[in-house]
Amino acid sequence: MAHGYEAGRLDLPFVGHCTFGKRPICTDWNTIDADVAVLGIPYDMGTQYRSGARFGPRAIREASTLFSFGHGGAYDHEDDVTYLPLDKVRIVDVGDADMVHTDTARSHANAELAVRKILERGAMPVVLGGDHAINIPCVRAFSEHGPIHIVQIDAHLDFVDVRHGVREGHGNPMRRAAEQSYVTGLTQIGIRNVSSTAKEGYEDARARGSSILSVRQARRLGTQGVLDKIPQGARYYVTIDIDGFDPSIAPGTGTPSHGGFLYYEVMEILQGLVKRGNVVGVDLVEVAPAYDPSGITGFLAAQVLLNFIGYIFEERGKKK
Repeated sequence: MAHGYEAGRLDLPFVGHCTFGKRPICTDWNTIDADVAVLGIPYDMGTQYRSGARFGPRAIREASTLFSFGHGGAYDHEDDVTYLPLDKVRIVDVGDADMVHTDTARSHANAELAVRKILERGAMPVVLGGDHAINIPCVRAFSEHGPIHIVQIDAHLDFVDVRHGVREGHGNPMRRAAEQSYVTGLTQIGIRNVSSTAKEGYEDARARGSSILSVRQARRLGTQGVLDKIPQGARYYVTIDIDGFDPSIAPGTGTPSHGGFLYYEVMEILQGLVKRGNVVGVDLVEVAPAYDPSGITGFLAAQVLLNFIGYIFEERGKKK
Protein backbone atom coordinates (compact mmCIF):
# COMPACT_ATOMS: atom_id res chain seq x y z
CA MET A 1 0.00 0.00 0.00
CA ALA A 2 1.31 3.43 -0.88
CA HIS A 3 2.25 5.70 1.99
CA GLY A 4 0.72 9.06 2.74
CA TYR A 5 -1.58 11.56 1.16
CA GLU A 6 -1.03 10.53 -2.45
CA ALA A 7 -2.92 7.27 -1.79
CA GLY A 8 -5.90 9.09 -0.33
CA ARG A 9 -5.03 8.09 3.23
CA LEU A 10 -4.38 10.76 5.81
CA ASP A 11 -2.63 8.20 8.02
CA LEU A 12 -3.17 10.42 11.06
CA PRO A 13 -1.13 9.75 14.22
CA PHE A 14 -4.05 8.19 16.09
CA VAL A 15 -4.91 5.78 13.24
CA GLY A 16 -3.41 2.32 12.79
CA HIS A 17 -0.84 0.29 14.67
CA CYS A 18 1.58 2.05 17.02
CA THR A 19 4.84 1.01 15.44
CA PHE A 20 7.80 3.32 15.89
CA GLY A 21 7.18 6.31 13.63
CA LYS A 22 4.46 4.21 11.97
CA ARG A 23 7.21 2.39 10.08
CA PRO A 24 6.76 -1.19 8.79
CA ILE A 25 6.80 -4.22 11.07
CA CYS A 26 9.36 -7.02 10.72
CA THR A 27 8.95 -9.72 13.34
CA ASP A 28 10.99 -12.34 11.45
CA TRP A 29 14.44 -11.23 12.58
CA ASN A 30 16.14 -13.43 9.98
CA THR A 31 14.66 -11.30 7.20
CA ILE A 32 15.41 -7.79 8.48
CA ASP A 33 16.25 -5.61 5.48
CA ALA A 34 16.62 -2.06 6.73
CA ASP A 35 19.04 0.62 7.81
CA VAL A 36 17.52 0.84 11.30
CA ALA A 37 15.75 -1.80 13.38
CA VAL A 38 13.80 -0.51 16.39
CA LEU A 39 13.56 -3.07 19.20
CA GLY A 40 11.66 -2.87 22.48
CA ILE A 41 13.05 -4.44 25.67
CA PRO A 42 10.21 -4.00 28.20
CA TYR A 43 12.22 -4.94 31.28
CA ASP A 44 12.25 -3.21 34.67
CA MET A 45 13.46 -5.64 37.29
CA GLY A 46 16.64 -3.69 37.90
CA THR A 47 16.03 -2.83 41.60
CA GLN A 48 15.17 0.75 40.78
CA TYR A 49 13.28 3.06 43.13
CA ARG A 50 9.99 2.90 41.17
CA SER A 51 8.91 0.30 38.65
CA GLY A 52 7.10 1.05 35.40
CA ALA A 53 9.79 1.36 32.73
CA ARG A 54 8.59 -1.93 31.25
CA PHE A 55 5.87 0.18 29.63
CA GLY A 56 8.43 2.57 28.13
CA PRO A 57 8.58 0.93 24.67
CA ARG A 58 4.80 1.21 24.26
CA ALA A 59 4.77 4.83 25.41
CA ILE A 60 7.60 5.82 23.07
CA ARG A 61 6.04 4.03 20.11
CA GLU A 62 2.67 5.67 20.74
CA ALA A 63 4.26 9.11 21.06
CA SER A 64 6.34 8.55 17.92
CA THR A 65 3.23 8.37 15.75
CA LEU A 66 2.96 12.16 16.15
CA PHE A 67 6.17 12.43 14.13
CA SER A 68 5.11 10.16 11.26
CA PHE A 69 4.72 12.40 8.27
CA GLY A 70 2.71 11.51 5.19
CA HIS A 71 5.05 13.59 3.05
CA GLY A 72 7.90 11.13 3.72
CA GLY A 73 10.53 13.06 5.63
CA ALA A 74 10.98 15.74 8.26
CA TYR A 75 12.17 19.14 7.04
CA ASP A 76 14.24 21.14 9.53
CA HIS A 77 14.32 24.78 8.46
CA GLU A 78 17.24 25.60 10.78
CA ASP A 79 19.48 23.00 9.13
CA ASP A 80 17.75 23.27 5.72
CA VAL A 81 17.70 19.46 5.64
CA THR A 82 14.92 16.94 5.13
CA TYR A 83 15.73 14.17 7.56
CA LEU A 84 14.65 10.53 7.27
CA PRO A 85 13.28 10.51 3.70
CA LEU A 86 11.41 7.25 3.23
CA ASP A 87 13.31 6.40 0.05
CA LYS A 88 16.72 6.78 1.71
CA VAL A 89 16.45 5.70 5.35
CA ARG A 90 14.67 2.40 5.84
CA ILE A 91 13.37 1.93 9.39
CA VAL A 92 11.52 -1.17 10.59
CA ASP A 93 9.98 -1.96 13.95
CA VAL A 94 11.02 -5.48 14.95
CA GLY A 95 8.78 -5.72 18.00
CA ASP A 96 9.98 -6.66 21.48
CA ALA A 97 12.43 -9.14 22.91
CA ASP A 98 10.54 -11.67 25.02
CA MET A 99 10.72 -10.98 28.75
CA VAL A 100 10.42 -13.74 31.34
CA HIS A 101 9.21 -11.90 34.41
CA THR A 102 11.50 -12.28 37.47
CA ASP A 103 14.11 -14.14 35.38
CA THR A 104 16.81 -11.63 34.58
CA ALA A 105 19.19 -14.13 32.96
CA ARG A 106 16.64 -15.40 30.45
CA SER A 107 15.27 -11.94 29.74
CA HIS A 108 18.77 -10.60 29.08
CA ALA A 109 19.62 -13.61 26.91
CA ASN A 110 16.52 -12.96 24.80
CA ALA A 111 17.42 -9.30 24.48
CA GLU A 112 21.02 -10.04 23.51
CA LEU A 113 19.86 -12.51 20.85
CA ALA A 114 17.53 -9.90 19.37
CA VAL A 115 20.26 -7.27 19.10
CA ARG A 116 22.66 -9.83 17.63
CA LYS A 117 20.08 -10.67 14.94
CA ILE A 118 19.77 -6.99 14.07
CA LEU A 119 23.54 -6.61 13.77
CA GLU A 120 23.85 -9.79 11.71
CA ARG A 121 21.36 -8.34 9.22
CA GLY A 122 23.44 -5.17 8.88
CA ALA A 123 20.94 -2.81 10.53
CA MET A 124 21.63 -0.31 13.28
CA PRO A 125 19.84 -1.25 16.52
CA VAL A 126 17.75 1.45 18.18
CA VAL A 127 16.51 -0.01 21.44
CA LEU A 128 13.60 1.21 23.55
CA GLY A 129 13.82 0.40 27.26
CA GLY A 130 12.97 -0.71 29.83
CA ASP A 131 15.22 0.25 32.69
CA HIS A 132 18.94 0.82 32.21
CA ALA A 133 19.77 -2.82 32.87
CA ILE A 134 18.77 -3.49 29.26
CA ASN A 135 22.01 -1.83 28.16
CA ILE A 136 23.92 -4.86 29.48
CA PRO A 137 22.66 -7.37 26.88
CA CYS A 138 22.72 -4.68 24.18
CA VAL A 139 26.42 -3.99 24.69
CA ARG A 140 27.24 -7.71 24.97
CA ALA A 141 25.63 -8.23 21.56
CA PHE A 142 28.44 -6.13 20.06
CA SER A 143 31.13 -8.68 20.99
CA GLU A 144 31.65 -9.50 17.30
CA HIS A 145 31.00 -5.93 16.15
CA GLY A 146 33.54 -3.89 18.11
CA PRO A 147 35.35 -1.84 19.02
CA ILE A 148 32.85 0.61 20.50
CA HIS A 149 33.10 3.66 22.71
CA ILE A 150 30.14 4.19 25.05
CA VAL A 151 28.62 7.67 25.22
CA GLN A 152 26.17 7.87 28.13
CA ILE A 153 23.74 10.70 28.86
CA ASP A 154 22.36 10.15 32.33
CA ALA A 155 21.87 11.60 35.79
CA HIS A 156 23.56 8.57 37.37
CA LEU A 157 26.94 6.93 36.83
CA ASP A 158 25.51 3.38 36.88
CA PHE A 159 28.93 1.98 37.79
CA VAL A 160 27.95 -0.17 40.78
CA ASP A 161 29.70 -3.54 40.77
CA VAL A 162 27.46 -5.60 43.07
CA ARG A 163 24.79 -4.27 45.42
CA HIS A 164 22.46 -6.48 47.44
CA GLY A 165 23.66 -9.38 45.31
CA VAL A 166 22.62 -7.70 42.05
CA ARG A 167 25.23 -7.56 39.25
CA GLU A 168 22.96 -6.84 36.28
CA GLY A 169 20.50 -4.25 37.50
CA HIS A 170 19.93 -0.70 36.39
CA GLY A 171 22.81 0.57 38.56
CA ASN A 172 25.37 -1.78 36.96
CA PRO A 173 25.36 -1.32 33.16
CA MET A 174 28.34 0.98 32.74
CA ARG A 175 30.47 -1.22 35.01
CA ARG A 176 29.49 -4.29 32.99
CA ALA A 177 30.21 -2.39 29.75
CA ALA A 178 33.66 -1.32 30.96
CA GLU A 179 34.53 -4.98 31.55
CA GLN A 180 34.11 -5.89 27.88
CA SER A 181 37.35 -6.09 25.90
CA TYR A 182 35.80 -4.44 22.83
CA VAL A 183 34.60 -1.40 24.79
CA THR A 184 37.42 1.10 24.39
CA GLY A 185 36.16 3.64 26.92
CA LEU A 186 33.22 5.60 28.27
CA THR A 187 32.16 9.23 28.21
CA GLN A 188 29.51 9.81 30.90
CA ILE A 189 27.64 13.11 30.58
CA GLY A 190 25.06 14.71 32.88
CA ILE A 191 26.05 12.88 36.07
CA ARG A 192 24.85 14.85 39.10
CA ASN A 193 23.40 15.04 42.60
CA VAL A 194 23.09 12.08 44.96
CA SER A 195 24.15 9.14 42.81
CA SER A 196 23.45 5.43 42.72
CA THR A 197 27.21 4.87 42.65
CA ALA A 198 29.48 5.36 45.68
CA LYS A 199 32.79 7.26 45.59
CA GLU A 200 34.75 4.06 44.94
CA GLY A 201 32.70 3.52 41.77
CA TYR A 202 33.70 6.95 40.46
CA GLU A 203 37.32 6.18 41.24
CA ASP A 204 37.07 2.83 39.44
CA ALA A 205 35.39 4.45 36.44
CA ARG A 206 38.13 7.07 36.10
CA ALA A 207 40.83 4.41 36.59
CA ARG A 208 39.33 2.56 33.61
CA GLY A 209 39.58 5.71 31.51
CA SER A 210 36.05 7.03 31.84
CA SER A 211 35.48 10.76 31.32
CA ILE A 212 32.73 12.04 33.65
CA LEU A 213 30.92 15.36 33.25
CA SER A 214 28.10 16.85 35.26
CA VAL A 215 25.47 19.07 33.68
CA ARG A 216 27.12 22.17 35.13
CA GLN A 217 30.53 21.09 33.86
CA ALA A 218 29.06 20.40 30.42
CA ARG A 219 27.47 23.86 30.36
CA ARG A 220 30.75 25.52 31.31
CA LEU A 221 32.55 23.63 28.54
CA GLY A 222 29.87 24.25 25.92
CA THR A 223 28.92 21.80 23.20
CA GLN A 224 32.29 21.75 21.48
CA GLY A 225 34.11 21.39 24.78
CA VAL A 226 32.01 18.34 25.63
CA LEU A 227 32.63 16.83 22.19
CA ASP A 228 36.36 17.36 22.63
CA LYS A 229 36.19 14.98 25.62
CA ILE A 230 34.97 12.19 23.32
CA PRO A 231 37.54 10.28 21.22
CA GLN A 232 37.39 11.34 17.59
CA GLY A 233 36.85 8.85 14.78
CA ALA A 234 35.46 6.15 17.08
CA ARG A 235 32.49 3.83 16.70
CA TYR A 236 29.98 5.08 19.27
CA TYR A 237 27.28 3.23 21.13
CA VAL A 238 25.01 5.88 22.66
CA THR A 239 22.89 5.14 25.72
CA ILE A 240 20.40 7.81 26.80
CA ASP A 241 18.68 7.62 30.16
CA ILE A 242 15.66 9.92 30.03
CA ASP A 243 16.56 11.13 33.54
CA GLY A 244 19.56 12.83 31.97
CA PHE A 245 17.00 15.47 31.05
CA ASP A 246 15.57 17.70 33.74
CA PRO A 247 12.35 16.30 35.26
CA SER A 248 10.63 19.57 34.38
CA ILE A 249 10.57 18.26 30.80
CA ALA A 250 10.81 14.52 31.53
CA PRO A 251 8.81 13.71 34.69
CA GLY A 252 7.91 10.18 33.61
CA THR A 253 10.86 8.25 34.99
CA GLY A 254 11.59 6.08 38.00
CA THR A 255 14.44 8.11 39.49
CA PRO A 256 14.09 11.79 38.56
CA SER A 257 17.03 14.08 39.30
CA HIS A 258 16.73 17.87 39.21
CA GLY A 259 19.31 20.02 37.49
CA GLY A 260 19.23 18.04 34.25
CA PHE A 261 19.71 18.93 30.63
CA LEU A 262 17.23 20.76 28.46
CA TYR A 263 16.31 19.47 25.04
CA TYR A 264 18.68 21.40 22.79
CA GLU A 265 21.65 20.90 25.10
CA VAL A 266 21.46 17.17 24.45
CA MET A 267 20.53 17.44 20.78
CA GLU A 268 23.48 19.71 20.00
CA ILE A 269 25.84 17.17 21.59
CA LEU A 270 24.26 14.33 19.59
CA GLN A 271 24.34 16.33 16.36
CA GLY A 272 28.01 17.10 16.92
CA LEU A 273 28.77 13.49 17.82
CA VAL A 274 27.67 12.14 14.43
CA LYS A 275 30.22 14.43 12.76
CA ARG A 276 32.96 13.17 15.07
CA GLY A 277 32.68 9.44 14.36
CA ASN A 278 30.23 6.67 13.54
CA VAL A 279 27.21 5.92 15.72
CA VAL A 280 26.55 2.17 15.49
CA GLY A 281 23.90 1.61 18.17
CA VAL A 282 21.50 3.51 20.41
CA ASP A 283 19.33 2.78 23.38
CA LEU A 284 16.96 5.06 25.27
CA VAL A 285 15.82 3.88 28.68
CA GLU A 286 13.85 4.61 31.85
CA VAL A 287 10.69 6.13 30.36
CA ALA A 288 7.99 5.20 32.90
CA PRO A 289 4.68 6.60 31.61
CA ALA A 290 2.70 6.00 34.81
CA TYR A 291 4.41 9.00 36.43
CA ASP A 292 3.55 11.39 33.60
CA PRO A 293 -0.16 11.75 32.78
CA SER A 294 0.68 14.41 30.18
CA GLY A 295 2.72 11.96 28.10
CA ILE A 296 5.37 14.61 27.47
CA THR A 297 8.19 12.26 28.49
CA GLY A 298 7.26 9.80 25.76
CA PHE A 299 7.07 12.60 23.21
CA LEU A 300 10.51 13.81 24.27
CA ALA A 301 11.96 10.31 23.94
CA ALA A 302 10.43 9.78 20.50
CA GLN A 303 11.56 13.17 19.23
CA VAL A 304 15.10 12.68 20.52
CA LEU A 305 15.38 9.31 18.80
CA LEU A 306 13.86 10.37 15.49
CA ASN A 307 16.03 13.47 15.29
CA PHE A 308 19.13 11.52 16.33
CA ILE A 309 18.50 8.84 13.69
CA GLY A 310 18.05 11.65 11.18
CA TYR A 311 21.39 13.21 12.15
CA ILE A 312 23.16 9.85 11.91
CA PHE A 313 21.97 9.01 8.42
CA GLU A 314 22.31 12.52 7.05
CA GLU A 315 25.96 12.42 8.05
CA ARG A 316 26.44 8.90 6.69
CA GLY A 317 25.02 10.10 3.38
CA LYS A 318 27.64 12.85 3.22
CA LYS A 319 30.46 10.34 3.76
CA LYS A 320 29.41 8.01 0.94
